[in-house]
Amino acid sequence: MSIRLLLALLIGVAIKTTVFVPWLHAADVPPTQFDTVDGRSPAPFAHSETQTLKLGPYTFTVGVPENTVLELLTPELERPRMLHFYHDRLLIGSRSGNVYWLDPPYDNPQVLIQLDDYPHSVVVHEDHLYIARTSRVDKVPYSLETKSVSSSELIPVVDVPGGRGHNSRTLKVGPDRRLYLSLGITGNCSNEFLDASYPEELRRGGLAVIDETRSPAVLRAYSSGLRNPVGFDWHPETGVMFASNNGPDHLGFELPPESFARVVEGSFHGMPWFYFDGKKLNRDSCISADAPMNITQVKKPAAVFAARSAPMDVLFLSKQFGRGSEPGDALVALRGGWGTSDGGGGGDPASRREPKLLHLRFTEGMPRQVTDYVTGFQLDAGERWARPVGLAEGPDGALYFTSDEGIQGLYRLRSATE
Repeated sequence: MSIRLLLALLIGVAIKTTVFVPWLHAADVPPTQFDTVDGRSPAPFAHSETQTLKLGPYTFTVGVPENTVLELLTPELERPRMLHFYHDRLLIGSRSGNVYWLDPPYDNPQVLIQLDDYPHSVVVHEDHLYIARTSRVDKVPYSLETKSVSSSELIPVVDVPGGRGHNSRTLKVGPDRRLYLSLGITGNCSNEFLDASYPEELRRGGLAVIDETRSPAVLRAYSSGLRNPVGFDWHPETGVMFASNNGPDHLGFELPPESFARVVEGSFHGMPWFYFDGKKLNRDSCISADAPMNITQVKKPAAVFAARSAPMDVLFLSKQFGRGSEPGDALVALRGGWGTSDGGGGGDPASRREPKLLHLRFTEGMPRQVTDYVTGFQLDAGERWARPVGLAEGPDGALYFTSDEGIQGLYRLRSATE
């Protein structure tokens, strides 16, 4: 057992808990009515069971879908973030600076390259590996024979507004074969807007397209008004993008709810000038600058989650996964926020929102219900033994996700019959 795993497991005690958080679900865009179950508890996943997960000398009890098994494939990843499958090879970005690659059975990670400036995500596109760092995107020729890359081989693609604060950059290839990049604003109320009307260094807070038809390539605004859209994916039937969005922290523990946005080209989602409280849009007084668009132009969320949950990656299922999960349903990784019920971060850690995976039931191209999917990552006293970030479907049909704190590494949820 690795030293890192032993140290991580020092936080561990046996747990057996059902996770309850406030939840809301949207009937349409804009949402009609939002419902709660007893005002606090999320509706349980229709087909769920508990599993005992043994990691070294410690035992955890987790909630998983029926007839599935959760397992830790490797703890030998340092602060891993977003996942990308290229054929059966798995590539992983990280906050540590390492870009990893793993071949089946995905238990022996290798470092492809070590970089500064936070290589949060990577994708393979048109025979090149694209690496998204805080302040730029690079590429390098890539194939399955590539085992290592040096920084001198990197080809600059496009500069990105960098700096501190929400500095992860998620890069994905859309169904139109274009490269999409997410950029969060610096803080809660930063006067930043992803639009050509703002200076380049302030064009943050939404989704952009990397246009490589120009030389050099340029970032083109796709959607704006998202404070920190770490995760996004496209519905497999409609081709419409949906993105998670981390709301601001200055309005307390309950407001605003984290949001799940239906994103189309040109859509404006309000932040930091406006926020959605679960019923209506409100002007946020923390920013005095005039809003670049009117409140009537703000697109309300398609669904919302409990405030301070820190939603990360979004994954649409391309096939049925166990009972109760259908093609076109979505999963969202919640990393669990730092905020406590006192409204700051210095209160009882047990009151923090738990890390988990959520399941979103989709009907006619829209989310209709939000339920817990994989739970149990937070101990009774508030310590987290895992914090999910990246999500991916593997070529083997299993679900893979990363944890960048606690017991860091790569986890897999697979069928119990395999």
